[in-house]
Parts: sequence; structure tokens; C-alpha cells
Amino acid sequence: MKIYTKTGDTGKTSLLGGRRVSKADLRIDAYGTVDELNSFIGLLKDQEINKKREDLLKEVQDRLFTIGATLATEPGKENVKKPDLHEEDLTLLEKEIDEMESLLTPLKHFILPGGHQIVSFCHIARTVCRRTERCVIDLMETEHVDEIIVKYLNRLSDYLFVLGRLIAQELGVEEVTWRPRM
Repeated sequence: MKIYTKTGDTGKTSLLGGRRVSKADLRIDAYGTVDELNSFIGLLKDQEINKKREDLLKEVQDRLFTIGATLATEPGKENVKKPDLHEEDLTLLEKEIDEMESLLTPLKHFILPGGHQIVSFCHIARTVCRRTERCVIDLMETEHVDEIIVKYLNRLSDYLFVLGRLIAQELGVEEVTWRPRM
């Protein structure tokens, strides 16, 4: 199978189910942003400090692929075979967040991205996750999207924020806090 098909040369692509749409379609933007987020999760997973979290981050990547497949499916084409998200996927992220937070001091100030390159990678992934969430919500305003997708992305951005805090602690770097001018 060749990687290039030339079928997208006119600015159109196919959804799972066969319908052709513009590559600027909200649905394409949503699952394309999921793909971008998945790439940043891969970057985080590849950091040595995340060796012990590699399996969880791989699972997150798998769930993001599931979300991408769901968003890439033509509405009304329920017979297309694809995996689903489950409430247990949310519960797993919540459990991980709770475990990480138990190791951290409570927040007293807003955190600015930075302090270490890996911490910054977490913040980039978090902000791409938030953008992904906004893209999906934008799509939801015109077409049906299962609410669990938005819940998962919301929980994942929380996870990435707390992961950034924990990594800063594990690296022994001070969190960069925001102290507004008064």
C-alpha cells in the first residue's frame, strides 16, 4: 500500500464511512488536533524521567487514537468498527491525578510554564489538550459528539498539569509561579 493516494490533492478527505469533506471541516480540525496532542504525549512518554509512566502514557495515546477514530467517523455510520471510551478511562486518570497530588504541596499561586524543558513539554501538551477540547466542543455545537470525549480531554489536561508539577519536583526544580504586579 502506498502512503500517498492523491485523493486529498483537491483539499478533500474521506471520513470513516466514505463521505468526502473539506480538509478544513470542523471534524477534520478536531481529529487533527487530537493527532497533534497524541504526538506531544509521545514526546513526553519518550523522556527518561517518564519511564515509570510509559505504560500509562501509551494507554493515553491509545485512548487518543480511539477519540480520533470516533471523530473521523461519519455521523450516523454506527456500523463502522472502532473502539470506544469507557468511564474507567476517566477513573484511571482521576486515580493517577490523586496519587500525584498526594506527593505535592498544595498550590498557592498560579504556575507559569517553564523551569525545565520536560516540564515545558507537559505544559505544551496541556495547552494542546485544551485546544483539542475547544475544537471538539466547537464540533459538538453542529454535530453529535459523545460527551465522554470532552470529559476525557478535560481530565487529561488536568493530568498533564499535575504531571508537570510532579516532574518539576522529581527533577528538583522550583516551579515558576506567577506573581502579578500590583
